[in-house]
Amino acid sequence: MQPNLRIDVIKSIRRRVDPDEYRAIRQLWIAHSLAEDSHDIPGLMATLTEDCVYTVVNSGTTWHGKAGATQFYQQLLTAFPDIHFDLQNIVIGPQGVFEEAFVTGTYESQWLDMPSPGGQPVEFAVTILFPWDPKQKLFKGERVYFFIK
Repeated sequence: MQPNLRIDVIKSIRRRVDPDEYRAIRQLWIAHSLAEDSHDIPGLMATLTEDCVYTVVNSGTTWHGKAGATQFYQQLLTAFPDIHFDLQNIVIGPQGVFEEAFVTGTYESQWLDMPSPGGQPVEFAVTILFPWDPKQKLFKGERVYFFIK
């Protein structure tokens, strides 16, 4: 983990679960997911802090701020224009959201260090951490781990 991404784990573990905050986190995750499903980049940005960080851990690629997050989504949605996330598991708590999903789509444009695209169907598992900012009541980005067959 990069030093600027470290969190105070003990403080995070000790956070109390507040029902109103839980609902806010859940509702924001739903809004984020619906925006992603409809390729609504402004809707996605509305769920993020200004200083959000997107990291694809597999490649070490990182995007900073809303401009970076916009670039991440433009690249992802161009590479897989018909991307579909089939949620498998989700954990929601005062630290944010952790999800597992099965992803399908058509690989149309180069993405990260994947092999060259050829319009082929792809499927892979992904886990994503959405860290929560309790002061701003927004997500601080995503930490993405994907597992391609």
